[in-house]
Amino acid sequence: MSDGHTPSGGSARLNTGVAHNARVWNYWIGGKDNYEVDQQVGEHVAGMFPIIRDIARADRDFLGRAVSFLAGEGGVRQYLDIGTGLPTAENTHEIAQRIAPDSRIVYVDNDPIVLVHARTLLTGTREGVTAYIDADVHDPRAIVERAADTLDFTRPVAVMMLGILNFVLDVDKAREIVRRVMAAVPSGSFLVLTHPTFDDELGGAGQIPAMKFWNENATPPITARSGADIAAFFEGLELLEPGLVSCGQWRADPGAAVLVPQYGAVAVKP
Repeated sequence: MSDGHTPSGGSARLNTGVAHNARVWNYWIGGKDNYEVDQQVGEHVAGMFPIIRDIARADRDFLGRAVSFLAGEGGVRQYLDIGTGLPTAENTHEIAQRIAPDSRIVYVDNDPIVLVHARTLLTGTREGVTAYIDADVHDPRAIVERAADTLDFTRPVAVMMLGILNFVLDVDKAREIVRRVMAAVPSGSFLVLTHPTFDDELGGAGQIPAMKFWNENATPPITARSGADIAAFFEGLELLEPGLVSCGQWRADPGAAVLVPQYGAVAVKP
């Protein structure tokens, strides 16, 4: 990792007595980087909302299909992955650099346990670059400034925001974050985004009580949004086919497509 320092105050931020999203998500997709409290909260949420494991897997599979498209047909060689989460199999850099070894990836997260794992596990090809920065999604200026040490913002960048804007509770603030990051990248760049929804047509009503329990028992707090609010994140961008859909259905093989209450889309900056 090019940014291998331990952030000041990092140990203070690592609270293993409270369930944390990165670790619970890791538990849901079958990972080992979680604690008993994460497993307990994860099991309770899954009991309230059994489809949550399907959502986690569908979101991960969407990442694979989106990055494969971007690195291949899309010709993208730079990725800014905001809200990385704990490394598992088939991370952004692994997919991109398998297709194009010279790809440059910057991971962004502000969870200290993610930092520790990223530093040791998120290593890429000799031809490319894999870097990690400790920054918060609420501070897009800092993200862009620090990512510029690794990425060339005069060339297209794929901005990855998978399951991260749901932790920005104010919708106007979330839109401003997207606008500021996308304003920093040139024409031909992409926005790749997933976000949970409570829309009935995607089976999202069960998100509401499950998220209420989450917000009372885990961190950070989370929110679902309507498809209309999620679509607004793509203002000024051109959605690629098939548009904003359940992430399990985005360019999935017909037999593999699943309907989950998590929207996903890829859009290009004209």
